[in-house]
Amino acid sequence: MTTTIPALGTRTAEGSALQAVLLDMDGTLVDTEGFWWDVEVEIFAGLGHTLDDSWRHVVVGGPMSRSAGFLIEATGADITLPELSVLLNDGFEARIGRTLPLMPGASRLLAELAAHGVPTALVSASHRRIIDRVLTSLGPQHFALTVAGDEVERTKPFPDPYLLAASGLGADPARCAVVEDTATGVAAAEAAGCHVVAVPSVAPIAPAARRTVVTSLEEVDLPFLRGLMTTTGN
Repeated sequence: MTTTIPALGTRTAEGSALQAVLLDMDGTLVDTEGFWWDVEVEIFAGLGHTLDDSWRHVVVGGPMSRSAGFLIEATGADITLPELSVLLNDGFEARIGRTLPLMPGASRLLAELAAHGVPTALVSASHRRIIDRVLTSLGPQHFALTVAGDEVERTKPFPDPYLLAASGLGADPARCAVVEDTATGVAAAEAAGCHVVAVPSVAPIAPAARRTVVTSLEEVDLPFLRGLMTTTGN
């Protein structure tokens, strides 16, 4: 799958001010944040290093170049960033090939958005090869476009991926709802000017202006997302 961006034009779902929904992948739609950490622990154990569990909060949710670079520096492991990136992607792909649990409420939310014709994009810091594997479980038909971390010059926490997704859907970022699970992803979405729903997966995220925090996607539906457009945050 490529990041072909359709010319949908600006659309408003059933007259509401909500123009598009942009969703993170790992830890938001699929329960895979723990997979990445497990792979990292396994790889570095093979290199003779033990990862400190406190580092998990540092590496979660960001681009692979940042997390992998941090772990190399923190451990002093004798491996290059490109070599580690290949091992991480290979290990993660092997795990999702065995099992890929969806987050509670994910299937229902995607089906609801599709049923109401809400333009929806998948926006992830994961590489294209990983996104395409996950899409086989999520259903590629649920997304008008997808943005991968290795297809943008600057990925999360920069706003670029969300700005690209909003533009591709013909939507005003200020009229987009973003669903994220990490502080890195939330920072990217807020820098793009979007309304954010945070569903924390690993580390807590505090409510703020234009940011609503929930405990599960089961609390999120289309009326909830539309309601975000009429508030400044809580």
